[in-house]
Amino acid sequence: MTCSKTTSLLAFSFIALFATGCSNPADETESAKVGAAVQAVKAVADVKTYAISADSKISFVGSKVTGSHDGGFNSFDGSIAVAGGKIVPPSKVTIQMDSLWSDSNRLTGYLKNADFFDVETFPTAEFAVTSMSDSEITGNLTLHGVTKSITFSPEVSVSDDAVSLSAEFDIMRFDFGIVYKGKVDDLIRDEVVIKLDVVANADA
Repeated sequence: MTCSKTTSLLAFSFIALFATGCSNPADETESAKVGAAVQAVKAVADVKTYAISADSKISFVGSKVTGSHDGGFNSFDGSIAVAGGKIVPPSKVTIQMDSLWSDSNRLTGYLKNADFFDVETFPTAEFAVTSMSDSEITGNLTLHGVTKSITFSPEVSVSDDAVSLSAEFDIMRFDFGIVYKGKVDDLIRDEVVIKLDVVANADA
């Protein structure tokens, strides 16, 4: 192989690796529908309540033009109300924002400061269900002091003993007042992927 061919092959390999590392995780997920906060639908009869289990997971993926980071929250609680096989109000989960973790200790501290989640000023986040259709769930998300309605498509399973909900979607952090752009040569993407793996058990 000639020197020029070898150089071209190395350049191609580098470009392919770089392109892979810079891909946007949100390209693989559906974007949640975001709008003004809405009122919950009228409460229905025969509601059964399930307590969210400590086995549940709430995580996220944020990314820059140079790569991505995984994170999530270790402390949250709440309940899921079910009627007619659907999740209904007053289902709600409250997240303790200081329980945030990421794959980098330095990044974890940075995400907690005023440029991002500002956990000292906004110690909790909350998602309160307002309605659910056959395929979508809608609720008011309060994050960073901003409340907006979001709608996404979860997978839900309901039994007498437990409810499970899993979903993966992305939201725009700018919608919730988190506007720090990052460095000029390493900009932070607006989209954040949210991953939910929630299990709730029937009250004893």
